[in-house]
Amino acid sequence: MRSNYYLSIFVLFFALSVFGQKKQLTNEAIWNWEFSQETLASIHPLTSESAYTVIEVDYRNRQSKIVMYDYATAKEIAVLVDSSVSAKIPFFTDYSFSKDEQKILLETEVERIYRRSKRATYYVYDRQTKAIEFLFGGKVQQARFSPDGSKVAFVFQRNLYLKDLNQNTVTQVTTDGSEHIINGLTDWVYEEEFGFVRAFDWSADGSTIAFMRFDETEVPEFSMDIYGQDLYQYPYTFKYPKAGEKNAKISLHLYRIASAAVETISLGEETPYYIPRMQFTPQKNRLVVQALNRLQNELTLWEYDTQNKAAKVLLQETSHTYVDVHDNLRFLDKGDFIWSSERSGYNHLYHYNSDGSLKKQITAGPWEVTRFFGVNPKSKELYYASVETSSIDRVVYAIGLNEKKKRSLSPTQGTNGVAFSADFRYYIHTYEDAQTPRIYTLRETKSGKVVREIEDNAALVEKLQDYTLVEKEFSTIEINGESLNMYLLKPKDFDPTKQYPLLMFQYSGPGSQSVANRWNGQRDYWHQLLVQKGYLVACVDGRGTGFKGAAFKKVTYKELTKYETEDQIAAAKALGERPYIDASRIGIWGWSYGGHMSTNCILKGNDVFSMAIAVAPVTNWRFYDTIYTERFMRTPQENPTGYDDNSPLNYAHLLKGNYLLIHGSGDDNVHVQNTMRMVEALVQANKQFEWMIYPDKNHGIYGGNTSRHLYDKMTTFIENNL
Repeated sequence: MRSNYYLSIFVLFFALSVFGQKKQLTNEAIWNWEFSQETLASIHPLTSESAYTVIEVDYRNRQSKIVMYDYATAKEIAVLVDSSVSAKIPFFTDYSFSKDEQKILLETEVERIYRRSKRATYYVYDRQTKAIEFLFGGKVQQARFSPDGSKVAFVFQRNLYLKDLNQNTVTQVTTDGSEHIINGLTDWVYEEEFGFVRAFDWSADGSTIAFMRFDETEVPEFSMDIYGQDLYQYPYTFKYPKAGEKNAKISLHLYRIASAAVETISLGEETPYYIPRMQFTPQKNRLVVQALNRLQNELTLWEYDTQNKAAKVLLQETSHTYVDVHDNLRFLDKGDFIWSSERSGYNHLYHYNSDGSLKKQITAGPWEVTRFFGVNPKSKELYYASVETSSIDRVVYAIGLNEKKKRSLSPTQGTNGVAFSADFRYYIHTYEDAQTPRIYTLRETKSGKVVREIEDNAALVEKLQDYTLVEKEFSTIEINGESLNMYLLKPKDFDPTKQYPLLMFQYSGPGSQSVANRWNGQRDYWHQLLVQKGYLVACVDGRGTGFKGAAFKKVTYKELTKYETEDQIAAAKALGERPYIDASRIGIWGWSYGGHMSTNCILKGNDVFSMAIAVAPVTNWRFYDTIYTERFMRTPQENPTGYDDNSPLNYAHLLKGNYLLIHGSGDDNVHVQNTMRMVEALVQANKQFEWMIYPDKNHGIYGGNTSRHLYDKMTTFIENNL
């Protein structure tokens, strides 16, 4: 009887304790995206009325529609297109409007290519007649309406085409598209490093199309095997210019619709090595081209008059290191324009006259403008985000073009963003910080007043109350003469009299930022999982990272990962001196650039780091592409020691700790060659390590159960080795 009594009490106590316990994070839950925050679907602000449209997609039933909503009330105004109401309307997953918003391009049957590129089948839907027609008999790329909506330009099999919607005729503009020639689209390295795919643009009046031509004949090919599910693997080859090798030859051309003639555009005596940006202005016949030399330290903004075939220089940017390419060029009504520059040592906004003469500097101070949202033509206000209050926050401001009446459109902490209506009457404000998932509100631009709440992620907040999540402790750490941003995660039951193992995470790439006052990403949840297991997790943004001025960012020029590695090693030593950190159990991990860094750290810092994980790392900058690598390192021919002194391949013999190396065999960005060469270097140095190759996975290493498997593997490795 007595034993049964105590057994009953034990069962009751156990049940109550379990009931009261917080749930534990798992990789299964994290990588099934159970903690994802709700985000606002991509909206299209309409110019014809104070409304916006969103696409609503039902993948299970393969139905989609475009719905128009009123900004102020969020009430549905109309359904513009609905695939469920007619068999003629296909299931579509993206769309774009003509300028007058009366025609819509519907994108279907999408085939992804690289990070940003895709092929798709397109249909043209007329809102007035309700008619729908097939654009072209094959999957095409980058379909775009002419300004008057009567034509669509697109690229098919590397040639530029034009369809006249009124005449139902198709004109092939170029004919030399081939394995080596690309018209109207960028090559792999432009897409990856300059961040765009469409290399053509319509003039304001629709009379001409400017386009770029890439001749890849002399660009070396890279080949990687695709294993798939068939009996034999097959090689996938593509043009990939590695550092110091030949790039595609670029030329700029103009197609005149009326005469159906193609002509070459000449920019004075300059033959641009790179053209990272090209666009027509709102003014007729005015094409603006950014030309960049191979070293990327001289950028020229050209204006080309398509009627008079004359070119002139609007402005030039030069640097003893490199000039960043950006998207902060905006043209105003009279042809004057806004431009951003680091010439003062910090990224700021400048107002230029139409002839390229400087009118005034609009923003100034020892802080950076991080994003430029646009200019309200009525109020003459300019809108931007900056790090004025703190380098880990983003605050949104309005300021007059005359530099007066500056005001905040957001709180002065956390990460803020805005998306304006076409008439700038309203903006959708987003707010998040390290403790708050994203909150969306609609506000009036003139007053900043909240009109209505849109989304507050209350369901996620409630769900996470069942879990023990700890706050990021933001601080700075004094390292190598710099005050570096840092965060630290400690277990909920942290005891300062005990010692804990420490895992450091970083990316460290030029201009990047990992220490930021924003809500959790998926890797943050994984770090929380490790903290629940008794680890401390820290992140330090060392020299070379962004938003603290050009000098801080560009100190790594010609020596990528040298100073970054020194900072991570020094930070680990400093943290290891804290009484609650076990200095014999400090690990580091990173992905891509961060994988290069974690590898360098366990080799050059073998007396500090006892464990490292490198995912998809570069192991020698000689293996990476021209545009990115040469921007920071120049060519291997010019700077051989910069490449070799900072390559972990040359330090494999220094490995002492536990090292895990992971890569996807289908990585078109950082090729698996990097890992294979690192493996061979470690084998020849007779160093034991662990490694994992994910078949056919790209740089993100995802798909199916891949992410969970990857993070399970890393979790186990950390538990066994740190």
